[in-house]
Amino acid sequence: MVEGRPQCCAQGHAGKGAAPGGGALRAISPSPVPIPRKWSALIGGTFRMGSDDARFPDDGEGPIRAVTVSTFAIACYAVSNLQFGDFVRATGYTTDAERYGWSFVFDGLLSQANRADPASRVWETPWWVAVPHAYWAQPEGPSSTILGRLDHPVVHISWNDAQAYCKWSGTRLPTEAEWEMAARGGLDQAIYAWGDELQPAGTHRCNIWQGVFPDHNTIDDGYFGTAPVHAFDANGYGLYNVAGNVWEWCEDYFSSQYHHVTAPVDPVFTAPTPYRSLRGGSFLCHDSYCNRYRVAARSSNTPNSTASNIGFRVVRAKL
Repeated sequence: MVEGRPQCCAQGHAGKGAAPGGGALRAISPSPVPIPRKWSALIGGTFRMGSDDARFPDDGEGPIRAVTVSTFAIACYAVSNLQFGDFVRATGYTTDAERYGWSFVFDGLLSQANRADPASRVWETPWWVAVPHAYWAQPEGPSSTILGRLDHPVVHISWNDAQAYCKWSGTRLPTEAEWEMAARGGLDQAIYAWGDELQPAGTHRCNIWQGVFPDHNTIDDGYFGTAPVHAFDANGYGLYNVAGNVWEWCEDYFSSQYHHVTAPVDPVFTAPTPYRSLRGGSFLCHDSYCNRYRVAARSSNTPNSTASNIGFRVVRAKL
């Protein structure tokens, strides 16, 4: 994360540790659980991107400007545990979290034993714990499993891991412009992917923190950690969970100057920086701390970073 900004997701990996023993192929096996594999219709055109919200000035959310995007298709759902398992079985791929030997896990998801070591916490954000051998197939460490969460988004995925999946599946990560256009669902400058009210008619439309962060989650939206990739209602383009649930990697390098220096047609920030862009917020976002489930909100992390609230969705040029 960029220093000086409230951290919605964990800090980047600082160094490598010992890799854990292989376990991904044993942890997940083919399942009859139906996992949606659905693409939106081709979309493209001109829309107003960004916002003038100034609560996180270092994020570079604006100014609002007209942006034109070529047609593309985007997955209606984030990549699920079952889909990522298909990739691992087919290729034997080892994720960054496995190679490092640890990943960041939100404290509230952990057993008491895994919370015990204060040295494993991030000083500025103590709700993040560096858990040995936490990775996509055992999201809370060695005693956990995804077998009851095959239709949830895969997490502990680095930008590098997402790129490897894309290469295997013939897809790619969305640019920030593509992601925001799709997330807006045809609405012009709405705050959220469904409109300007967070809970229209009192209905929860996304998986974010309810209550007082980070001490108490009322779980009013039905989920403490991740939700299934098809939870809640879709936006106008048929996309699910573009607000909350898990952060989603984009293709771009991150820069707070994005809206000032990228082109008005098919913009993408390609000048190398230490960070890659993230969009959408996660189940840990709350208005009092990290209101980044707004559709124009931006964040970032280093491309090797992994945590229990980072995943991705993919795009392709045609259906």
